[in-house]
Amino acid sequence: MKTLLAHLAVLHLAVLHVATGSSAQQAGGNETMNQLSRSAGEELAKSIAELAQLRTEIAAEKLPLAEELTDSEERLAQLRREHDKVTRLVDEGNLELTTIKTTTKASQDELDYLGNLLDEYARTFESKVNVSELQYCGAAIESAKQATENGTLSLSEKFERQLAFVDVSLKRLFEAIGGMRFPGLGVDLAGTVVDGQFAIIGPVALFRAATGVAGLVVPQSGSDKPLIRPLEGAIQAGLAALVQGGDGLLPLDPSRGGALKALVQRTNLMHIFEKGGPIMWPLLVASILALGTVVERLLFLTRERVRRDPKALDQFLTAVTRGDLAGAIAISKSSKDYVVRPLGYALVHKEQSLANALLYAEAQELKRFRRGVSILDTVITLAPLLGLLGTVTGMMGSFALIGGELSAPGAITGGIAEALIATAFGLGIAITSLLPFNFLNAKLEEARHEIESAAAQLELLVQPRNGASVSAIPPHDGVRESGPQFVGAGRN
Repeated sequence: MKTLLAHLAVLHLAVLHVATGSSAQQAGGNETMNQLSRSAGEELAKSIAELAQLRTEIAAEKLPLAEELTDSEERLAQLRREHDKVTRLVDEGNLELTTIKTTTKASQDELDYLGNLLDEYARTFESKVNVSELQYCGAAIESAKQATENGTLSLSEKFERQLAFVDVSLKRLFEAIGGMRFPGLGVDLAGTVVDGQFAIIGPVALFRAATGVAGLVVPQSGSDKPLIRPLEGAIQAGLAALVQGGDGLLPLDPSRGGALKALVQRTNLMHIFEKGGPIMWPLLVASILALGTVVERLLFLTRERVRRDPKALDQFLTAVTRGDLAGAIAISKSSKDYVVRPLGYALVHKEQSLANALLYAEAQELKRFRRGVSILDTVITLAPLLGLLGTVTGMMGSFALIGGELSAPGAITGGIAEALIATAFGLGIAITSLLPFNFLNAKLEEARHEIESAAAQLELLVQPRNGASVSAIPPHDGVRESGPQFVGAGRN
């Protein structure tokens, strides 16, 4: 192509040169022109040939390029169609993804709701069944309760544990229809864990130990091992046969087990005494002594009140006023009044000393009133100390079981119950003994006051007469005799 352009430029220059040449040169340069013309023609022909060849080559090269261009345009159109398709797919995918996210969120909310329901079901299931059933499905309950708290578990593992607990609860439901029996452990009245078998019949739970002891199941706080409270009479034998073989007598309880629970939980003094431990026997002896003393003292005070005779005291003092000492002594000997008797004794022994005789007679009478008071005083002091000793021994037994086997909770509560019962009985005996103790002391002071008042009146009645007789009668043989003798001799 460049060659052709060069030839055309030479040809153009030649033509210009011919047109502008002078006539003088035309003649001399014809030959040159002819040469140039021929050369230009040759070059033109050659260029035309090259142009034709070039056109041929261009035509030959144009068809593949056109085909390639057509293919490229077709591929471009196809790519555009694919792009449009991919764009539509992306839009559909985004819409689908939004729908999936919405569905996933709804499903997650449903799973959270179901998980909360299962968790709440597992947490409240324990309070809806008998405490003995925790030995039957307690492991499944704990596994389901810990599933929500364990952060290392996946969602599927949590649901597996919760659904396993649901399966156990459904199995328990079907087995409970008509009654169910399963092995387990219970705590007897002595606080010992015994192996046996449970029987759940509606709301009533029964237990029979391997030793043959049977009774009603009573929940025990803080432990899955319930207390076993036996019944009495034919009911006890019926319960044992029912738990052992599935056939037996069960009392009709329209209160859904409430009446049976009230029956076994009713306070029984003998059971309380047995739970109090060995220290209860000294407390029992102390209470018997206190009770016997109180009864005897009340009978004594009643008898003395019946024997009280104010008229005899008036007659006695009137006789002394008249100087009739013999009559006064006779009245005192015939009277059973605790005030008149010491006065008569003092008159009988007035020769030695009337005041000393009165003190001695008063002491003898008050000794009768004081009898038994020392026993009550001892019981009041001893009973709380015995209760404290029972507290110490019970707590020692409880602490000795801490850290032992799984039976420790029931045994520990048994030791604490022993300590509290001993303390309560000791304080109760002391308190109940303190009231009659103070009452007897009050009666003793009352009797002392009455005797001392009567003795003071007797001294007032006797001493003036004693002084008057001494002044009227001279001493015999230089010795002044006692006043009552002179008074009695003068009035006789």
